[in-house]
Amino acid sequence: MKEIVAGKNDAGQRVDRFVGKAVPLLPDSLLQKYIRLKRIKINGSPAKRDARLAAGDTVQLYINDEFFEPPREENSYLKISKPKLDIVFEDDNIILLDKKPGVLCHSAGKWDYNTLVANVQAYGCQSGFWNPREENSFAPALCNRIDRNTGGIVIAAKNAEALRIINEKIRGREIDKRYLCIVHGRPSPAEGRLEGYIFKDAKKNQVYVRDRPQTGAKTAVTEYKVLRTRGELSLVECRLLTGRTHQIRAQMAHAGWPLLGDGKYGSERLNKRYGEKYQALYSYKLRFTFPTPAGALDYLRGREFTAAHVEFAEKYFPR
Repeated sequence: MKEIVAGKNDAGQRVDRFVGKAVPLLPDSLLQKYIRLKRIKINGSPAKRDARLAAGDTVQLYINDEFFEPPREENSYLKISKPKLDIVFEDDNIILLDKKPGVLCHSAGKWDYNTLVANVQAYGCQSGFWNPREENSFAPALCNRIDRNTGGIVIAAKNAEALRIINEKIRGREIDKRYLCIVHGRPSPAEGRLEGYIFKDAKKNQVYVRDRPQTGAKTAVTEYKVLRTRGELSLVECRLLTGRTHQIRAQMAHAGWPLLGDGKYGSERLNKRYGEKYQALYSYKLRFTFPTPAGALDYLRGREFTAAHVEFAEKYFPR
């Protein structure tokens, strides 16, 4: 029998999810079976799978010792001596990071020490806000993701409560994000709204925009505003009212204004003139609107943060 005492970052979790994280070698099917057989207990009483833990609860696990062997794969954050992070803002609960184009938020499969999340966890260890040896189930995590070839502000949570709140606010669309992009052409009207339907081809990792509903397609709405024009290029601010894969890139191209440097939805002929490696798209501004209570993060209500530098904007539209 093993005992695990729930800590602050474990509070509020369902017991089955907590055990799944604390004992990662235990298959979920076996975990659920052990709960039914009353071999998992909370403070000495048989646990129900949806029971919520409180800090200080003791979870007793009557399971085989083999499931407690430490994972053999080395955690990638241990390989990082100097974390590479561009921090826009940090407090006791969150970190706002300016992710550069070319950086992965998470690895596609096997852990990679070049990912943003690995560098956040290395930073957590070295700065002292996270001690993995004292945690049962929590690790610093990214609350939102940005495509590898797109840059912008990413929110990282430093504790479980912040992670839960930010995830709820993202689902409730209570965090307003604005994007900068450069497009070929001059959008007309200069300020407007693109509405359509996006169908995703998972095998090709590509989406297609349709003007009418079709089976499997989802509504996509993007607001845009032209900020500046120069020659055949326009600097545009976009706001997503829906969050579909590649939404801005696909909708702007469908409207006749493909993004500069976009090899998937843009124009190869036009892009060759500029030699850009990545699409000119950046999640450059973030505002915590929080129209509903935000608990421990309520102090962020109304605060707005902007990336210090958007290289492609400064390159083609210098002030």
